[in-house]
Amino acid sequence: MEPVIPIVAIVGPTAAGKTGLSLDLAERLGGEVVNTDAMQLYRGMDIGTAKLPVAERRGIPHHLLDLLTVRDPATVAEFQGWARTVIADLRAGGRPPVLVGGSALYTRAVLDRFEFPGTDPELRAKWEAELAVRGAAELHALLVERDPEAAARILPDNGRRIVRALEVIELTGRPFSATLPQREYVDPATVQIGVRIDRELLEQRIEQRVAEMFDAGLVDEVRRLLDEGLAEGRTASRAIGYQQVIAHLAGDLTLDEARERTVIATRQFARRQLAWWKDDPRITWIEHDAPDRVEQALAAVRSSLPE
Repeated sequence: MEPVIPIVAIVGPTAAGKTGLSLDLAERLGGEVVNTDAMQLYRGMDIGTAKLPVAERRGIPHHLLDLLTVRDPATVAEFQGWARTVIADLRAGGRPPVLVGGSALYTRAVLDRFEFPGTDPELRAKWEAELAVRGAAELHALLVERDPEAAARILPDNGRRIVRALEVIELTGRPFSATLPQREYVDPATVQIGVRIDRELLEQRIEQRVAEMFDAGLVDEVRRLLDEGLAEGRTASRAIGYQQVIAHLAGDLTLDEARERTVIATRQFARRQLAWWKDDPRITWIEHDAPDRVEQALAAVRSSLPE
């Protein structure tokens, strides 16, 4: 009987330490890393997405990085197909995939049963016109009335996802949240490892990370990407840090204001990430600084495999 190759996903809020654990596990398991961060799909978006430099990847192959230009849209449906293909190829070669990234919906779409509802061009056009006239905040308030669960998971300034949610509600007659991933793994040999960290410490680490990004040249990175079409990119231009620096370069924010708003937006994002995972009983949570965290994670992986 051939050995079962597990699918491992590292989850948790941004700046909690997921990247280090993913490298440790990939080394110990003989696996490879699969990115599940929507913004790390973009070439050139390195500093602001905390993309791990090649020299720091310990020679471990990384997949689904730098696939798109900043002008290209990214969709969950397309990503699901890419990721599941990579995972199947790795497992066929006996290499466990170790998924890591901050986009909870992307991770769930890959791991869980998730069928995407259809689309209606006329409905989409209608809601996009509403977005142009009324703005994202007003449409988000409407979504709160129609589907509070979905609204809680979508940022108030994410016009694209708000439009999609309202379109699906009108198209299907059901809440958009009803179309979100079900808590049922596509493959039973799947394990999620959560990195737990104290909230106060997490907020300090977020502030430190943002400061390091600005010091490392985030403004120059954004300036270069604007020359490559960042402002026209429907997905990339919404990335936290990038939209604040775009506003700074346009003269709408001072540098200090852009930095502070990036900290605030990142903290809000971390809280929304936790909302995705906090009630999922399938996740094995491990303290971020536990000296035996790798051994704990390996034990969780072993226990996930079918007898």
